[in-house]
Amino acid sequence: MTIRVLAVDDDQAMTDLLNLLLRSYGFEVITENSGENAVELIRSTPPDVVLLDLMMPGMNGWEVCAAVRKFSKIPIIILSALDKPADVASALDAGADDYLVKPVSSNVLVAHINNLARRTTMNGSGHTAELSPNVESST
Repeated sequence: MTIRVLAVDDDQAMTDLLNLLLRSYGFEVITENSGENAVELIRSTPPDVVLLDLMMPGMNGWEVCAAVRKFSKIPIIILSALDKPADVASALDAGADDYLVKPVSSNVLVAHINNLARRTTMNGSGHTAELSPNVESST
């Protein structure tokens, strides 16, 4: 099964780079440069894992995490240049599952994606990250 990754960053060059890099490892990659659009995409066509930048205009990464957690448990990895412990803690508190600081080696990034995707699909049913419409996540 191919892992579908949504890369969200307001920097087009970063999403282009992630697209090239992750495709070379065999991932299916979708990119988005807006937090608002990313939330709608996750709701309509959920990927297996989300890579999310924090510092974006409009809806930032913290807000995207909080919005997604209202309807999904999809794995979210923060990929940010912010490396203060308070930033990491606040992203995890907002609902992120993992936090990596840019720049990160491609091997480490791929290992984190594979780890979260493996956890999500352990029961073999795929896309197990969805919540029923009436259930809110407690994370």
